[in-house]
Amino acid sequence: MKIALTTLGCKLNYAETSTYERGLAKGGFEIVPWSSEADYYLVNTCAVTTHAEQKSRGFIRRAHKTAPKARIIVTGCYAELKKEEIMAIEGVYAVYGANEKARIVPDLLEAAFGNPVPDKTWEPILPAYSSGERTRSFLKVQDGCDNFCAYCTVPFARGRSRNLPICECRRSAEEIAANGIREVVLTGVNTGDFGRSTGESFLDLLKTLNEVEGIDRYRISSIEPNLLTDEIIDWIASGTKFQPHFHIPLQVGTDMMLKKVGRRYDTALFASRIDRIREKMEAPGKPKVFFGIDVIAGLPGETDELFEESCRFLEERIHPAFLHVFPFSPRPGTRAAKMPDQVRDSIKTERVARLEELSGRLHAEFIEANRGIRETVLWESSEKDGIMGGYTGNYIRVERPYDPALVNTLEEITL
Repeated sequence: MKIALTTLGCKLNYAETSTYERGLAKGGFEIVPWSSEADYYLVNTCAVTTHAEQKSRGFIRRAHKTAPKARIIVTGCYAELKKEEIMAIEGVYAVYGANEKARIVPDLLEAAFGNPVPDKTWEPILPAYSSGERTRSFLKVQDGCDNFCAYCTVPFARGRSRNLPICECRRSAEEIAANGIREVVLTGVNTGDFGRSTGESFLDLLKTLNEVEGIDRYRISSIEPNLLTDEIIDWIASGTKFQPHFHIPLQVGTDMMLKKVGRRYDTALFASRIDRIREKMEAPGKPKVFFGIDVIAGLPGETDELFEESCRFLEERIHPAFLHVFPFSPRPGTRAAKMPDQVRDSIKTERVARLEELSGRLHAEFIEANRGIRETVLWESSEKDGIMGGYTGNYIRVERPYDPALVNTLEEITL
């Protein structure tokens, strides 16, 4: 039996698809490329924007066109939000929502090979990690969100905030290490909310993972600023495996808009988190901390004046290394979709371009600020035109002539 898998959307989806793939291969499936003819297809969908939903439907229809008799399995955020709509698409065999993902591998093995699974009581969160790269793995530690921000469908698409126990996360990290992977990126929908369903703490998770032998570097993929406590920052800065690289969502840089869309912090708190990290982790001759900041352009009611205020806050007060820019996309069922003063698409496009130009300048300045500093790079296995690349601890991409002996090794260099 052949199966092809594809993933849309976030790193959390990639970690889950990789986990399905390992389980299906172990159970007897032959994993084939997406463009191949297969008996089964699995599409892990995204619903962060209308375009993402359209793209998800396109993948489903292409699979059916490639192999009209194949069974198509659909999961991910779009699957949770629009189950009936997806089941109506020709070729779809089954749709798995947010709390049903742990059933996918056992159900497919039973359908394909007739091996019934005796116990079908599944946990509402799927343990997952990616294993497609030799040097880096994305480890899922948390899922769902309880915040219900005005613009966001995540609490509806991925469910309420819940997490794996620390012992399960450590076990996955040990499996990752046993595969020779040296860097782990912790992923979740609201990663810093870890512990809500098990009564444990995010800091205790970090301390436990820091002890796993074989893993040399950790990164936190995204953490809300109000959950990034002084205690967490101080511990990371004390000499741990966690790198000077933070991905922190801001969304918009004005207090009025933050309050309007239901964010749980203001610009002063956000700036205080950046200041604390820089104070604890930066020093003359040491690497600068990489801050990646999420920003949404064109939220309802964002006037030209408010947009300019947001840009000034980003450039003059925060001065991050990179901006992850998204145009606001009204999602059905969210409060923001019904708000007055919707921003025209043409204005959103202009603001996205402005923010991306700002991101380019900020990133160039970050690279220049690190020039001459010693940093450690983890070399990757991919080669293009005789060149190999890798990332420093503070997430600067560097390249050198390809040397197979350096693949998956750490090397100290001068930037």
